[in-house]
Amino acid sequence: MLGPDGERVAPVMGSYGIGVERALAAVVETHHDDKGIVWPVAVAPFEAVVTVLGSTDATVAETAEALYRQLRAERVDALLDDRDERPGVKFRDAELIGIPYRITVGARGLAGGTVEITARATGETRAVPLAEAADHVRKLLTAA
Repeated sequence: MLGPDGERVAPVMGSYGIGVERALAAVVETHHDDKGIVWPVAVAPFEAVVTVLGSTDATVAETAEALYRQLRAERVDALLDDRDERPGVKFRDAELIGIPYRITVGARGLAGGTVEITARATGETRAVPLAEAADHVRKLLTAA
């Protein structure tokens, strides 16, 4: 290549963009533990997962579905895990995927009018009244 004065110069080219794949790989590299990914809320593929325990129990399944719909109505990007699997399998999958909050809906909790909300980052679990669950998750997401 010739410069403005007609002398030969070596061209220099730079590509400084960062791809989505590299950015996500960096997030996973810094936000994981022995159980899997711990997505920060800002980049998580889902913000919460509603985990149904005892999906054959109609009351539990209907309550979980209603809570899921309520979360979606409040603009929470939620996932409903109503698979016919053991609780441990569902919990491990949610941890592996790294969804920031897991809301567990089961017969035992519903008998007391509560659901359990577990934070993936800390493992802290709280029993929250069912009627307040969606609002509680929204507040957790806003604070994150």
